[in-house]
Amino acid sequence: MAKDKIIGAVVMILGILIAIIYTMGSVVDLWFETLGKNPDWDLPFRFIFGIDWLDYRLFTVLPLWIMVLLIAIIAIWIGYSMLTTPAPVPLEELEEELAAEEESGE
Repeated sequence: MAKDKIIGAVVMILGILIAIIYTMGSVVDLWFETLGKNPDWDLPFRFIFGIDWLDYRLFTVLPLWIMVLLIAIIAIWIGYSMLTTPAPVPLEELEEELAAEEESGE
């Protein structure tokens, strides 16, 4: 396996791990933490899953989670591209092919 493919696999695996760990540590943790807290003043906002939708932590965790997730998706895409793209043809072989085509064309 070429060095680029190993690097691509590592980048892809790290991107997946970062996305999973950050999701579990931020959004899922916040979700389970807020399920049990339902103050009466936000009664109109509790109709979806019983979550306190006006909690300040929700407004700080979700945008950061989205940014980290987007960066992780880009890393996964780059790693996948590095892993699946074939190695480039060496320049010497291209020069030899061009020279052979010019000789056969004359």
